[in-house]
Amino acid sequence: MKIDNETVERLADLAKLEFSEEAKTEMVKDLSNMLDFIDQLKVIDVEGVEPLIFVNETVNNVLRNDEVKQEITQAEALKNAPQKDMYYFRVPKVMNQS
Repeated sequence: MKIDNETVERLADLAKLEFSEEAKTEMVKDLSNMLDFIDQLKVIDVEGVEPLIFVNETVNNVLRNDEVKQEITQAEALKNAPQKDMYYFRVPKVMNQS
């Protein structure tokens, strides 16, 4: 695939980005380098190589057990809140219900 200014302009339009002419030139070079690298990877013979599912040999996740702890009380948590109700934090409305 050939990367040119028109391709970069189309990608910028899709991503809602604006580039200067200098930045477009750099983007053309960078994207071309990326595609050249991918073309180099296509040459590698991977016949008989199993797909990598896990990065390490350990299949089991090592996670801590969930334990309920009362680190601070509700009153302590609300103590420095900029806006609060009797029991809850008050936050600005971010969604309109329709």
